This record gives sequence, structure tokens and C-alpha cells, in this order.
Amino acid sequence: MAVARVLVVGSGGRENALAWALARSQGQPRVWLAPGNGGSAAIPGCETLAIGASDGAGLLAACAEHEIELVVIGPEGPLAAGLADQLRAAGLAVFGPGADGAQLEASKQWAKQLMQEAGVPTAGFWVVESAEQGCRLARELNRPLVVKADGLAAGKGVTVASNLAETLAAIEDCFSGRFGSAGRRVLLEETLSGPEVSVFALTDGERLLLLPPAQDHKRIGEGDSGPNTGGMGAYAPAPLLDGAGLEEVRRLVLEPVLAALRKRGISYRGVLYAGLMLTPSGIQVIEFNCRFGDPECQTLMPLLEGDLAEVLLACAEGRLESAPPLTIRPQCSACVVAAAAEYPGEPQLGDLINDAGPGLSEAGADSCQLFYAGAKASSPGKFPGNGNGQLVTSGGRVLAAVAQAADFDAAFEAAYGRLAQVNFEGMQVRKDIGHQVRKS
Repeated sequence: MAVARVLVVGSGGRENALAWALARSQGQPRVWLAPGNGGSAAIPGCETLAIGASDGAGLLAACAEHEIELVVIGPEGPLAAGLADQLRAAGLAVFGPGADGAQLEASKQWAKQLMQEAGVPTAGFWVVESAEQGCRLARELNRPLVVKADGLAAGKGVTVASNLAETLAAIEDCFSGRFGSAGRRVLLEETLSGPEVSVFALTDGERLLLLPPAQDHKRIGEGDSGPNTGGMGAYAPAPLLDGAGLEEVRRLVLEPVLAALRKRGISYRGVLYAGLMLTPSGIQVIEFNCRFGDPECQTLMPLLEGDLAEVLLACAEGRLESAPPLTIRPQCSACVVAAAAEYPGEPQLGDLINDAGPGLSEAGADSCQLFYAGAKASSPGKFPGNGNGQLVTSGGRVLAAVAQAADFDAAFEAAYGRLAQVNFEGMQVRKDIGHQVRKS
């Protein structure tokens, strides 16, 4: 029997892309998003529930009411807080690690120690507990370092310093309270050089199914300039890793980490996301995340063919070997994010979003998609989208245009073309996403 009823937890563009892909599974399941965002109800086959991603009791009640067969948890916060554990304890099949496994992302120190245990290649590091200790160490080392808040900081708690002064300023910034409890402990890392690439694996705790590699663009400005963001665009498959390179990542990174988790008694069921740097001396792990990347998820979902819901259920139930095949469309996928004014600082909110393009239920959605993220209905109770209501900005990264084509030039032309049909006050878009693979 195919999966018929799925709940996706979260409110971002990643969750909209997951819901869209799950609803297109061969069994055509009904999909609920909790809470979703202003653009979620326009996804074919999807409905929204006004339940927060951290409301475990509310989500449990909704699962019972709607007879949910599979829960997919999108964001890292609820995973780190143990939402998957709470739902599993009630007998639900959950795609997403428990709080123990989510420490891979929730504590960079914990992840580094696990990598050392597993023999996974990663940069040398030091852990500091105060700005004074960190600055003293940095001055002793007398070279630029990577400065990372230990906990969850929405992708913004990392500074790759280019000199000692920047290193010291980043250490002070982390301990200033800007990142809350995430900055109470800070990692200082050796600086690595080389291109970055993201590799995602679906896992049932024992076996791994690797997805195509993707490359994200973290900086707000063109030419990879300015402060880090959650991600301003991405593309896949990244040619930095071919089939042999992916197998090397499996052998050197993913399988050893999964084995180290099992050694600690952790059954990790969900996405294992390795952020890698391809250095002159080989693959090095920059970080692990316990969920799909955003916007890499939006980039990857349209490339997947097969019964995604059944595959994720098989992971959740610890039987990936019995899952139906998940194949990859032989195309290039391009994703470009539109962000609100002032992002990645305090974003300007409440601006009307005008969209003259087709929705996800209209012709062309197989090759071009618009996934909303930081958007909400301008008036409660109105159905947004397609002239039946209006959307306004409600977050830093507002939406993402995604397109697939035979080559990257065509894919990015289509993605930027779709984005040209959208406008809102202060809209920020990088024009050079995918510069590594575009010829024009």
C-alpha cells in the first residue's frame, strides 16, 4: 500500500519544496504542512495546519485526526529539541533524527569530536568558553581562523576571517549575545581552501542513499562578497563531484560517521548533510547538518523521480533496502533566492509581493517552480496566490525560483526569467548564482 497521508513540519521554502515533491509521489498522497507559509496552500495536493513546528502536543493531535502515516520534519530547531523522539514515542513513523543524532548540527563541538572518533577528515579546531580566552588564543596563533558559534544560529554564526583583526572581531561578536545561547561556546578552526560542495544522503541508520551533490551560495553579495546568509541560491548536480567522487565521500565521510553514531547507540533516520571543502590535500568536512539544506532542497527535489514518500517511510522504519527506486532526472537544476531589504540584518517586512507568473498547479511546473518561504497572507482568512488574495514579505529569504533544463545556462535563464515576473519593495537578488557552471 502506498503512503496516503503525510505531514511536513516547518514553514520555509525547504518545506514547501518537500511537500510539493511528496505530493507528486506515485501514490499521490495528501500532504499537510504545519504551519507552512503564505504560499503553501497553493501547492497541489497540500493543505496547511495552524500548528507551530515546536508544538509537539498539537502535532500529535493533528497526526491522530488526519491518520498521518509519515511525518517529515524540515527544520533543525525542532529536531534538536527532540520532536522526532516525541512523535516516535507515540508510534509514528518519522523521517528526521532524534535529539541525540541532531547534535551533529546542534553542537559543532560534539560533531567535531564525533568526526575525530570516526577518523573523518576535518580541520583542526579549538573550543573556547569566553571572548577573552578566544582572543588570547587567536593572538597566540597569529593567523586568520574560522569562527563558529557552537549552537544553532540559522546559518549565520560562522565567520571565515581573512586576517587576525577579523578573527578577533568575530570572536567578540559571538560572545556578545547576538546568537543567544548558540554563542556561549565558540569553535576556532584552521582555515581551509578550496571549493565547497554539499552532499545529502537519505539514511535509515544503517544504509545510505546519496543524492546529487549541490553547491550553495552563502554570501549576500555578488562575487561571493558581504556577510553570510542562509543561502542565496544553489545548483545541482555540482560537477565538482562525479560518481567516483561521491563514492569517496560515502567511504571516507558518511559511512564512518554513521558507524560512529551507531557506536554511541544512536539510530539516525533522516538526512545526513555533509558540507565539504575540496582542498588540495583531499576532501575535508566543514560541517554536518541534520536536515535538508535550504536552498539546496529546493534545487534537488525537482530532480527526484519515483515514490519519494515510500523512500522516506522506508528510512523512517529502518528498511531502506526494501524501498522502491528513486531515480535522478538527467537534467541541471538552478535555484535563485529573492531576499527582503536589509537581509541578512533585520529584514524589512510587510511589503506586498507581486507575481505575474504561473503557480505550481499550472502548466510548466514540471520544469519551473516558485517556492515561497518568508511570505504570509496580507489579510487573515484570505487564500493567497493567483489573484485570490495577496502575499506580503514575512522573513529574510522570501521565495526561490527554481528551473530545470538540459544545461545550466538554460536552467539559470529560466530561473532568472521566472524571478523577473516577481517584485516587492527592496527585493535583493544575486545575478551571479551558478557562476561556476554558467557560460553566459
